[in-house]
Amino acid sequence: METLRERKKQRTRDALLRAALELFTTRGYEATTVDDIAAAVDVSQRTFFRYFASKEEAAFAVQEMTEAHFVEAVRARPPHEAPMQALRQAVIEGWDGLSEAVSAVVPVELYLRMYRLIESTPVLLAAHLRRSMEVEERIARILAEREGVDVRTDPRPRLAVAVFAGVIRVTERQWSTGEDMGVAAIRELTARYLDQVGPALAEDWRTR
Repeated sequence: METLRERKKQRTRDALLRAALELFTTRGYEATTVDDIAAAVDVSQRTFFRYFASKEEAAFAVQEMTEAHFVEAVRARPPHEAPMQALRQAVIEGWDGLSEAVSAVVPVELYLRMYRLIESTPVLLAAHLRRSMEVEERIARILAEREGVDVRTDPRPRLAVAVFAGVIRVTERQWSTGEDMGVAAIRELTARYLDQVGPALAEDWRTR
């Protein structure tokens, strides 16, 4: 059972996280300091560093949670699904549960605004791409285990994840420049782009 002290610590962390994302998305990531975040919650800089090692860690805290959620969703997919189908269903069906998990920490709308900020801020985008490579390797290993192959000698798990990740990157870029910031919009766009992978790779694009 969670103690009063643990609940208080969680509330402080959540408040710092919300303040950080609000400041990042309104002032800009680089223009926001740790002191700004701490002041917004009326705590000391020292208190901030009890919960986050850096400003970057706060920027990616919710995304880290969503990445873990997706990895577990892939792991939980039925074994009869083909690898690409398992990845597709994990991301499409995972949005509802993901929205619920995110909203327990910060408003979903704020998370989506932060998502867009990452795309438009070079230092955050670089960190995002680095983190994505680590997640992709974890997923490739899960697929290899599901399919009973050796990821060290069989390229298919990494190839499947590379294709999937490429589609997600295109989706993120397209969504981040659009007008609709809603969850439904990014889910619909993700499904549509994933469904185009087969034709894009195998069919002739030229009109006759």
